[in-house]
Amino acid sequence: MSTVTDHDQRLAATLTSLSLERRHITQDPPHATRRRTIPLLSLALVAATSLIIVIYRPSIFHPSGTPLSSIPTLRSEPHATETSRVEETKDRDHKQYALNTRTNAVGEITGAGIVVAPRSTTVFSKYEARITDVAVELGDRVEAGQVLITLDDAVAHIALEKAEAARAAADLTVKARDIDLVQARASLGRLESLASRDAASRQQLEESRTAFARASNAVAQARQDLATAELGVRSAEEPLTELMVRAPFAGTVTRLNAHVGDTVLARADSVRENQSLLAITDTASMTLDADVAETNIASLRPGLRGEAVLDGFPDRAFAVEVLRLAPIASVEKGTITVRLSLIDPPEGIRPNMAARIRIPLADTIAKNGDSKP
Repeated sequence: MSTVTDHDQRLAATLTSLSLERRHITQDPPHATRRRTIPLLSLALVAATSLIIVIYRPSIFHPSGTPLSSIPTLRSEPHATETSRVEETKDRDHKQYALNTRTNAVGEITGAGIVVAPRSTTVFSKYEARITDVAVELGDRVEAGQVLITLDDAVAHIALEKAEAARAAADLTVKARDIDLVQARASLGRLESLASRDAASRQQLEESRTAFARASNAVAQARQDLATAELGVRSAEEPLTELMVRAPFAGTVTRLNAHVGDTVLARADSVRENQSLLAITDTASMTLDADVAETNIASLRPGLRGEAVLDGFPDRAFAVEVLRLAPIASVEKGTITVRLSLIDPPEGIRPNMAARIRIPLADTIAKNGDSKP
């Protein structure tokens, strides 16, 4: 009795159709299979390497404007190249920072000061006297040697008269002694003539010679007294000459304390400035003394130029130039005084006028080629 059903037969037929006969199987040799596997592994390795590079080194594919020539190749040493580039960047930034810091630190120097007249004098009376005439007014321009004030001193006049009288007496004495000398010389000559003929004694001759010598000495003494009397006259004339007060140099009368009829003290007794007659200032050669912070002293030197503005002429700036620095700084203010010459200042400038200065050091440094850090 057959136990195989129709279903089993159909399944067997299907499996038989799907089975492979040995004679139809064609297997590739082993070396062909290896040739196909190696390229696939290489492609997978390259893909993995590219993915790693993209994830960890995106800057290679996105250089952000960096020139291609500056991108390092894969065979170079990336760590050394990056370190060099960082050092160069730091060095460049440091230089730029130093330059900017120096420019800001010495960009300009500012300060305030006053106009001064280096040549100025206070005029006193050398001797005590009374003012009889004042020939100038405050603000007048005077020339050297010009008479400013006339004084009068009666005692000085009397002293001069006494000195002149003494000189006259000394002159008379000299003339009298000259007469005595002439007589003594004549007597000596006569006795010498007599003695040569044995008509005069030797004693008489010696006495005549002694008288002549005494007369000669008297003349010399009289002439010395005359010279002393002449010195006395000159000494008495000097106070009278000083009663004419003259300008020591050309300038402007900046203070006037003299009034006609006042009695002024001698210079030796005048200890206060208000006891002076007047003051003269040479306003043709004025300068500017300005105080600046002592921290700027290293940047200051003679020859630097800047500009100044007077409070009285705020819209008329003019050039100034550093002449010299004060030898000491101010302990109280922490400043140092700079003296500057005035270049084409405005008309009407006066001593003691307030001013502000500005010295642009940055332009000067660049001009002199010292801007490199």
